[in-house]
Amino acid sequence: MDIFKLGDKILSLLEMVFGFWNNQISLVFSMLGQSPVNFKGGGPWAIIEGIEPIFVAVGSSLVVLFFVIGFCSESVDVKEDMRFEVILRMLIRVGLAEWFVANNVTIMKAFFTSIGNLVNLLTAGTTTTLSIDSAQADIIKNLGFGESLVMLILAALLSIIIIICGFFIIYTVYFRFLKILIIVPMGAIAFSTMGGNRTVSHTVVSYCKYFLSVVFEAVTMALAIIVCNAFVSAGLPSFTGSYADWAQTLIYLCEMTFTIAMTVGSVKGAQSLTSKAFGL
Repeated sequence: MDIFKLGDKILSLLEMVFGFWNNQISLVFSMLGQSPVNFKGGGPWAIIEGIEPIFVAVGSSLVVLFFVIGFCSESVDVKEDMRFEVILRMLIRVGLAEWFVANNVTIMKAFFTSIGNLVNLLTAGTTTTLSIDSAQADIIKNLGFGESLVMLILAALLSIIIIICGFFIIYTVYFRFLKILIIVPMGAIAFSTMGGNRTVSHTVVSYCKYFLSVVFEAVTMALAIIVCNAFVSAGLPSFTGSYADWAQTLIYLCEMTFTIAMTVGSVKGAQSLTSKAFGL
């Protein structure tokens, strides 16, 4: 009897869940290609721009302090160090520090635009649609009551996992924007340490490394999603040839869910992977 045929209901559930995942991935791609300047209509960035002058004023004052600290720690004989080339080197160092403090946001905007364009190039024309293979869909439709009941329970569990993964991947991308917006004003203080000696200026090196890892994280996220989508599209594993059709379908659905979970894990660890790849 048709009342015991659960195949259509299972397919409807899976199509709904896969449609949800496809929408999440499309949203992720659009956000990864977006500059933090334009995130949420520019509202969060407007707050950062309002706060930035305070940090620039503090950073400009700290340039002199760090310069004095660096000069005193490096100078053994003040008269010996008052040569023209030494004074010129000091003035260049202080001038560069002041310039970076005043223009650090402009430099960051250039990085945001470049990374956004790179992500858009990577994702342009990329097929992000996750769907059930037609052969597997036919198997699900023709399942008996016992097999379809097992399949329905498994599909419900997998659907819950996929929905959780969908929300988690959006959370990860949102958290990236939050990290960027928080560290942008701190750049003025970090760049002020350029006026000091090597020990003091290590702060700006650490800041730049972290900033680059967070910004380039978008590229790693996009690549992870593209590669994982290719895994899903590869079809059934070769070892499933000896299994029954309904068992192959179970393995197929489990593999799709596993790949989705792996995608979320790759996106979550994108910053760490980027840092290791570039030695940041």
